Amino acid sequence: MQLYHGSKSGLSGQIRPASRSQCDFGSGFYLDTHPEPTCALVCSYDTAKIYTLELDLTGLKILNLPATVEWALLIAYFRGKLESIKDSKLYKHYSTMADEYDVICGLTADDRIFSTLKFFFDGFITDTVLLKALSALDFGTQYVAKTQKACDAITVNSFESFPEAVRMDLIEKNKQLRLEAIRLTNEIRQNSRREGHFFDEILKSGV
Repeated sequence: MQLYHGSKSGLSGQIRPASRSQCDFGSGFYLDTHPEPTCALVCSYDTAKIYTLELDLTGLKILNLPATVEWALLIAYFRGKLESIKDSKLYKHYSTMADEYDVICGLTADDRIFSTLKFFFDGFITDTVLLKALSALDFGTQYVAKTQKACDAITVNSFESFPEAVRMDLIEKNKQLRLEAIRLTNEIRQNSRREGHFFDEILKSGV
């Protein structure tokens, strides 16, 4: 399948699962089904490049995550949001959930989605509001190569850089999309005040 990857200054050498650990699904090599989220991540860097790649999933163990509360809680684990319940069954479940997989496939938590996720993690919205907001937003899917075996199945086809004017347009577009996502989430929150559970309630239930 054709996928996209954004790099702040360009790729060099062998592709490795070596991003920083506190990403959506931990250390890995991140690819997306759409170029827009990858552009949004790196467009503020004047040396940024967008790569078009192919990933051959043959023989790889894949964890597919639909946009559910479980998807959100796995991101919470990898982003260090579950440390307060480190000795709990819930923490153990998410800390080992992806251990046997080469690739994690799930909703792309771009700037818009992560703004909504942050509302959930910070206790401003419930899981019900979160899922309603996710269903109302257009989004892509990210594939995260978690093992070297998965990274070796990636082929780079091409790349391109950003002219300055394009970068500035992307930065402004991302800002507007993020504000729209916040507005939409607040609107859903006002209409669903008593529905669902807050993040801290979910954590307490799993201790």
